[in-house]
Amino acid sequence: MRPLTPDDDRLLSTLPEGVAADFFDRFYFNLHGSTPDPLIMIGAGVYPGTGVVDAYVLRVDGGVQRNLRLGDEPGDLATGVLGPLSWRIVKPLEEWALALGPNPLGVEFDVVWRARTAAWRTEDIEVDNGRGGQSRFGHFFQSGRYEGTLTLDGERRDVTGWLGQRDRSRGVRVVAGGQGLHLWVQAQFADRSIAFMLDEDRSNQVIMCDGGVLSENGETDPIVSVAHRLQFDDGLDFRRGELRIVTKSGEEFTLTADGTFGGGFLSGGGYGGWHGKRHGRNHVAYDEFPLDGSVTPRNLDMPLTDRPAVFSLNGEQGAGVFEFAHSRSPRYTYRPSLDG
Repeated sequence: MRPLTPDDDRLLSTLPEGVAADFFDRFYFNLHGSTPDPLIMIGAGVYPGTGVVDAYVLRVDGGVQRNLRLGDEPGDLATGVLGPLSWRIVKPLEEWALALGPNPLGVEFDVVWRARTAAWRTEDIEVDNGRGGQSRFGHFFQSGRYEGTLTLDGERRDVTGWLGQRDRSRGVRVVAGGQGLHLWVQAQFADRSIAFMLDEDRSNQVIMCDGGVLSENGETDPIVSVAHRLQFDDGLDFRRGELRIVTKSGEEFTLTADGTFGGGFLSGGGYGGWHGKRHGRNHVAYDEFPLDGSVTPRNLDMPLTDRPAVFSLNGEQGAGVFEFAHSRSPRYTYRPSLDG
């Protein structure tokens, strides 16, 4: 696999030759302190084949998830500005600036994200596109620290030192492929990030395990296996779990995750088919999900969830995101792979 270059981090404004019109180029950031409350998620994407640019900002705190979605078509793919949201790559693979002005969400920010670990590039991901072929997209993620300010309902706070994971993906993605369980775990500790993707099919067989222990000193230790014992409720919502992780260097450890904070439903950000669609000029949409158990992965338009979570590793507490999707197919039953 070739190493990442600055061009892998720059959003494309023209459609690459020979690719489908639904090609996308997207980024995602999350922002949190030493606990995952509040959790802010920021994402945007460009679709050079259709001229669409869209974005979202999600806020999870106080027992509510608040969702802001922005779109424009035809949008200016090169400006890095969409309504109140703006972004700028200060230095590819190392530093991004993000800002959000007044909007219905009650959130504003002016921050700079700086990498604290190397970026981890996963294998290219291929899924059945439902049209008799395969769709493919590239993907990498990276941990960083923030500098700047965050305003919630008029209360301004300094978030310098807050942590967050970012994710970059580019290609053609279709939410299909017969997965049973999907995990994208990003556990942030003081000097390292434990970051990996795990996908299993509906017979509970691993189809992808890719990630690493990414240290602030630049070292990376690839993860070679993940065993899990996870608790899901009747709404297919994740509650708590244990992950037994083995790395290439031979290290073995158990990571626990508490996902009882609720929220992080990516349906609110448009992942259920809203992305890349034409919604008109200067589109703004806002809604809320109460986190009282009435909104669940089972009854949303899609189950993918970036759950704010507290992690524990050998007595050390960390915070971050436990992304999960439990298949709603009656042909799938979750089965732990961790004994005991």
